[in-house]
Parts: sequence; C-alpha cells; structure tokens
Amino acid sequence: MRSLIQRVSSASVTVDGTVTGSIGPGLLILVCAMQGDTEKQSEWLARKVVNLRIFRDDEGRMNRSLIDTGGAALIVSQFTLAAETKGNRPGFSTAAPPEEGRRLYEHFSAQVASHGVTVANGVFGGDMKVALVNDGPVTIWLETPG
Repeated sequence: MRSLIQRVSSASVTVDGTVTGSIGPGLLILVCAMQGDTEKQSEWLARKVVNLRIFRDDEGRMNRSLIDTGGAALIVSQFTLAAETKGNRPGFSTAAPPEEGRRLYEHFSAQVASHGVTVANGVFGGDMKVALVNDGPVTIWLETPG
C-alpha cells in the first residue's frame, strides 16, 4: 500500500457540497491499495502511521506520535498514488481493482481506529474536495515493504 501523510492543524473532505469527514489536529492520510496488497500490508501501514513520531514534543522536536498526542486521522482513498508517469499521461494499472481497493481502504481505516485513534473518512471513489491546514508543513510518503 502507498500513503501520503500530512500533519495538519485541521482537515476536511467534502462530497457534493456535504462535509463527509473532518478533524482537528492530527493526520490527513491519503492511501492507495496496490495490486497484490493484502490485509498484512494494511495492518503494517496502520501501525507505522499511528506510531510515526512526527509531532512536536515540549522542546519542539518531532518526537511524538499520533497516539501520543491524541490526534485524529482523516483517511482519504487516493488511487492516483499508483500513478505511473513514464509519459505525459499517468497510468494507474498498478492500483488494486476497485473492489479490492475499497476492502483494503476500509480495513486500513479500521486498523487505525483499533489503535484508539479517532478516524474520519472520505468517500471511496467519490469526487472529493479536500481542505487542510498543513502543520509544519510535514508531508511524508510511506510505502509498505514487499
């Protein structure tokens, strides 16, 4: 699985003029299931994200995790993270098929919540408008091993 995480002061996702998910301080997590991904990769990524020490401690150093801070997660499916950009028009053939992508996205979201993190979601496959206040800015790319 691939993910782009952003430390945020706040974030929200809107579909058809309706806010479907919003958070205060925490992480905006854009996530894409790739062909061949399983629950194992989803669980690894969830553990990595909630334990990644990218929040400031009392001395201003990035030394605290999402769990440590009690922050929330806004999780948004984003198949375009699978983009292949050899030419000028991206291809997405390495993304998991939609049904599998949805299943792994939902599993990932449930795994993040299982760590005690408050989770809000976008709409899988929806035309979403994402708003965020990037804190730092801190933006990190994560990909599951093998």
